[in-house]
Amino acid sequence: MVEEKKIPSRLIYFFGAFGGILFGYDIGVMTGALPFLERDWNLQNSAGVIGWITSAVMFGAIFGGALAGQLSDRLGRRKTILISALIFVVGSVLSGIAPHNGQGYLIGVRILLGLAVGAASALVPAYMSEMAPARLRGRLSGINQTMIVSGMLLSYIVDFLLKNLPETTGWRLMLSLAAVPALVLFFGVLRLPESPRFLIKNNRLDEARKVLSYIRSTSQEISVEITQIQEAAKVEARANQKTAWSTLLSGKYRYLLIAGVGVAAFQQFQGANAIFYYIPLIVQKATGHAASSALMWPIIQGVILVAGSLVFIVIADKFNRRTLLTVGGTIMGLSFILPAILNGLIPNANPMMIVAFLCIYVALYSFTWAPITWVIVGEIFPLVIRGRASGLASSFNWIGSFLVGLLFPIMTASMSQEFVFAIFGVICLLGVLFIRICVPETRGHTLEEIEKIRGKSAGGKLNELGRNV
Repeated sequence: MVEEKKIPSRLIYFFGAFGGILFGYDIGVMTGALPFLERDWNLQNSAGVIGWITSAVMFGAIFGGALAGQLSDRLGRRKTILISALIFVVGSVLSGIAPHNGQGYLIGVRILLGLAVGAASALVPAYMSEMAPARLRGRLSGINQTMIVSGMLLSYIVDFLLKNLPETTGWRLMLSLAAVPALVLFFGVLRLPESPRFLIKNNRLDEARKVLSYIRSTSQEISVEITQIQEAAKVEARANQKTAWSTLLSGKYRYLLIAGVGVAAFQQFQGANAIFYYIPLIVQKATGHAASSALMWPIIQGVILVAGSLVFIVIADKFNRRTLLTVGGTIMGLSFILPAILNGLIPNANPMMIVAFLCIYVALYSFTWAPITWVIVGEIFPLVIRGRASGLASSFNWIGSFLVGLLFPIMTASMSQEFVFAIFGVICLLGVLFIRICVPETRGHTLEEIEKIRGKSAGGKLNELGRNV
């Protein structure tokens, strides 16, 4: 009998991480393509069209995550990731061959692409978590965030390298090249097995044991993990039978739902994506120079994001969640508000002042609100409501991302950039207030302790849980 060849765990982690790179690449690539597209299609005075083209991916992603969850339960994690990667490839190529001035076409194609973005953002981390040993799962949140921002940085570098191409060729090639990492993901996942958790939930125990033999060291470790997955699946099934959407709003869980969904929504409504998508146009409006000559700024933002994600991995379990969110949100808010104040006091101030403050914002965002939001969402919801509540939090996050991407160019067309960012600054400070009043400290507390929050006494319990911040 021929011994089954083990699949190197490094291969699994690499392609799991590559899903994050793909997700980040597609988030970032429009940043460099937009200035070329704007000039090629004469969209300088079409803020609404620019907003829709930019945010269409996020609009599709609102639905992509939900659809992927249902498909993955039927087809499996692996097959659904493969389908998402193919949609990525097709959507990227179709974006690159858009007919001239085909605004509706490009918006529609990018909505299709958004379905794949939402699916990949939900499925790839889940697949990697289900394949990884329990001792490594705690690190995956920080590593996945690092891969996402690395993908963004990669897209910024590609955009910069292509900036000297003719306008029509430049933006088309930038968008089409998103197909390359999607193909790498497709052929990589093609070599990987199905998730053992999916196989066990579908009574394919022999296949699950075979897959675990590829990635676990001993037969005892395999047997223990199979038993744990079976027990967890039974608990989850019982929880799903008892849970309806109305359960989320019951007095027992209402405050935890508000806390988790609120953090996810604030993360996007604070305006981070306005910087990530529009930084070349922000620099153009501040200095008067062409946006296509400002493509070094996205690279600077990308480097800051990657560095911040690495800082988070180091400090993640050394500081309370509320402390980091409070400090981060306060400095982020001031970074947005101070330029408006200084611009009023010093009318002839250097126009690049706003860009310097945006860098401060990105630095704090990168190791506070960006990663910690999803740590809290993963920790705060009890098992009974976790599936529905986590999905709701993700949907509100994508809705916030979509609205910021859509509305930012419209807002800056009718008011100064400094004033628009000051509005986002106020939202940042409101987010800090929300954290202090509504969100319990989850670090070092069990889910049972967090779940004890009830009714009107929630404030006192919240303070009790978070008083060590």
